[in-house]
Amino acid sequence: MSIHTIKELQSAVSQLSPQELARFRKWFEEFEAEMWDRKFEVDVKSGKLDNLADQAIADLRAGSCKEV
Repeated sequence: MSIHTIKELQSAVSQLSPQELARFRKWFEEFEAEMWDRKFEVDVKSGKLDNLADQAIADLRAGSCKEV
């Protein structure tokens, strides 16, 4: 089965049995987490997060952080 549009995907998902939907949900959560991890790694390697890290370290050293 080839799905070409969001509407087709929505239709296919809506027709899943509860067990299939649970399997799909688990797969999608893992897929989404993997995509987020990849994006995060790219951002870290590119230096995109350096300013945030520097600010966090400065806040920690200045005593501006609270235990959560």
